[in-house]
Amino acid sequence: MKYLLNHVLLVFVLVLCSFSTKEYKASNDFQHRKIEHHAFQAGEKIEYRLHYGLINAGTIKLEVAHTTAKNNGREMLHIIGTGTTNSSFDHMYKVRDRYESYIDAEGIYPYTFIRNVDEGGYKINQQYKFNPQSKNVSTHEGKNFETPDYVQDMLSSFYYARTIDFSKAKVGDIFTITSFVDDKVWPLKIKYAGKEVIKTGGIKYNAIVFHPVIQTGRMFKHEEDVTVWISDDANKIPLVAQAKIWVGSVKMEITGYEGLANPIAQIK
Repeated sequence: MKYLLNHVLLVFVLVLCSFSTKEYKASNDFQHRKIEHHAFQAGEKIEYRLHYGLINAGTIKLEVAHTTAKNNGREMLHIIGTGTTNSSFDHMYKVRDRYESYIDAEGIYPYTFIRNVDEGGYKINQQYKFNPQSKNVSTHEGKNFETPDYVQDMLSSFYYARTIDFSKAKVGDIFTITSFVDDKVWPLKIKYAGKEVIKTGGIKYNAIVFHPVIQTGRMFKHEEDVTVWISDDANKIPLVAQAKIWVGSVKMEITGYEGLANPIAQIK
C-alpha cells in the first residue's frame, strides 16, 4: 500500500509515465507564449471518488482559483489538487496530500509548484520556483536545474494537456509533455486510444480514451494497465481513471463539478 495513492494521483494528472533519461537543453531565446483555449477557467472545481478494489477509499479534488498575485506583471491562475482518504480508510492507510501550482494564465506554464504529501507517515515537502526567462528551476533545497522552454510541473501538466487539440489524433498517437518532476526533466507520454461512451454515477458521457505510457514492473504488469477517460468536449476533464496494479485495482470516478468553461459531453 505504500505510496499507492500518490501513484494514483499522478495517473490522474498524467504523470504516471515511462520516464526516459533523455537530456533537454534550453534554447537561447524566450518569449511568453499565448495559448488560445477555452478548456478551463477560474472557478472550476471537480471532485472524484477513489476506490481501492470495492472499498470507497477517499476523495480527490481539483480547483482552478483566481489569484491577485502576479509574476513580473503577468496574470496567474492558482491550481490546487488534494487527495484525502476517508476516515474509515485512515486506519489502513491515511493520506493527506496537497499539490499547488501557480501558472501563467495565458501561457499555461508554471512559476511556482508546491507539494505537501503525507501518506501513511511518509512525507514529501517540495517547493519549486520556475524561471521561464532564464530557463531554470530552483528548489527549496537550494538546487538549480536547467530546463527547456515551457517546462511543466506534475500538476500543471494536466491542465496543459487539456489545451491540446486531439481532433485529428489517430489511435496509437503519442503526445509528450515535458515536465520537471523530483529534480529531473521528464517526457510525460500519453497514448491516444480512440473514443467511447462511458457510464459513471448513472450518467453516460462521450469520452476520449488515453493510456499514460507507464513503466511496468513495480506497480503494473502491462503497458496499458492505466486508462483515463476524458470528456469529449471543449473542457477535456477526466471522467474516470482506472489502474490495474499488482495488488488489485484502483479507480477514480467523477462525482461532481462546477464552474466548467463549457457544456459537458453528457448523453441525455
